[in-house]
Amino acid sequence: MQHTGLEGYFFEDLKLGMQATFSRTITDTDMRNFSGVSGDTNPMHLNEEYAAATPFGHTIVFGMLTASLISAVIGTKLPGPGCIYMSQSLKFLAPVHVGDTVYATCIVKELFPEKKRALLDTKCYVGEKVVVDGEALIKVPSRSA
Repeated sequence: MQHTGLEGYFFEDLKLGMQATFSRTITDTDMRNFSGVSGDTNPMHLNEEYAAATPFGHTIVFGMLTASLISAVIGTKLPGPGCIYMSQSLKFLAPVHVGDTVYATCIVKELFPEKKRALLDTKCYVGEKVVVDGEALIKVPSRSA
């Protein structure tokens, strides 16, 4: 059962196959802000003239900006507030562009009761296309601890 306020799911409430999604349309402001926060000034992401000469033909969204939407799902929806992000694998499969709406989806894939951890299948989509694929290991609060 989902709790209100600042609580997420307890480990005991998680079931295989549970899922949640967060979406965001990426803007040029998001790109500039991410660059400022991360310190990544790669012109592939920020300079249209530079990016025009690359195989992509124009700027692409920072892969880690796209992947950060997975963190939004984990920290706010599934399992939600109180969980601890332990690890994340990522495969970047296709470019994302400013103006694209990215859907980050997490699905409970495996549960480890002895350690109160959940393995989540994590994907980011633009339309039907998977642009980021991975897995996250999350420590989840327990009623018994």
